[in-house]
Amino acid sequence: MFKEFDPINNKIFRIINNKGAVINEKWKPKIDDAKLIKAYKDMLYVRTADQMAVSFQRQGRMFTYPPNYGQEAISQALSMVWRKDDWLVPAFRELGAWLAKGATMKEVFLYFMGYEDGTVFKNAQNILPISVPIASQLIHAVGLGYAMKYKKEDKVVYGIIGDGGTSHGDFHEALNFAAVWEVPVVFIIQNNQYAISLPLKKQTKSINLAVKGVAYNIPSIYVDGNDLFAMYAAIQFATDHSRAGKGPVLIEALTYRKGAHTTSDDPTKYRTKAEEEEWFKTDPIDRLKSYLKIKKLSKDINEEKLIEQYKKEVDRQFTEAENYPKYKLEDVFNYLYTDMPDDLRNQMVEHENFLKWKEVRK
Repeated sequence: MFKEFDPINNKIFRIINNKGAVINEKWKPKIDDAKLIKAYKDMLYVRTADQMAVSFQRQGRMFTYPPNYGQEAISQALSMVWRKDDWLVPAFRELGAWLAKGATMKEVFLYFMGYEDGTVFKNAQNILPISVPIASQLIHAVGLGYAMKYKKEDKVVYGIIGDGGTSHGDFHEALNFAAVWEVPVVFIIQNNQYAISLPLKKQTKSINLAVKGVAYNIPSIYVDGNDLFAMYAAIQFATDHSRAGKGPVLIEALTYRKGAHTTSDDPTKYRTKAEEEEWFKTDPIDRLKSYLKIKKLSKDINEEKLIEQYKKEVDRQFTEAENYPKYKLEDVFNYLYTDMPDDLRNQMVEHENFLKWKEVRK
């Protein structure tokens, strides 16, 4: 697969087209019907929850939120391949992967309400917290991979990054050391075309982003990230490669961020309606839905009823998050050092005095 779709040739790996028809039978993975139907329902849940999160933020009920709208197939394919004890090292736009690992929407809501408790992910095994500093998480992924190899553990680490992150030094350092140490890490670039407002063509002169792995002698592939089948096949191949002790793999998942970078962003300022409409034709959920229709697997799926159920469940978890105990001021300062240094203690006292002053002024 990786030889046939060498990123140097800028050939994209795709299995179904925008209308759900299979165009590459040779590489189509065998996924049973029940798993495909579940995948569709899971992606629909993620999109519903994501859209509700944006709505809650717009209502002023939580802080800035990064929408996942349009990128659901990447996390879904990943969750269909990994084992429970494999490691997930996310950035900040991996809602589907977080939930598949065992996180809850309540925890996600808590995080975006300002609670660090939100990234404890109590029921999610082997997952690192949400990482906002761009590309830094890939260094952690390589460190985990090195530990897996040293301890001879049969595990794979999945490190996720956006296209903008490939312009950061940490990305290249991670790839270099992963290759040198031959660690079991699968790097996944979610190329959604924009690093906030900066388009890909202004970030790099490379013909694609997968080609960046070639210089490090890492097997790399350029994949249609809105094609669930292609993503599943590529991740499965990469996982088998890394789990067999052959080292890291780099996957570029070509997708499109249908929403804003975050709820603090206005994409109409830097991209056109015509561009959006063209990319919307590649929607990952619509494509999978079309495939299910072609295969006559969608007749028992009541989408409206599912969305209604999902909305009730998401709303329930949001209500629990809103009623969470008030954040303790000391928790902002308590977990940086074993013994709090004087300068940090002084900052806490200063902030306490500020809050008292605000209260008096009411």
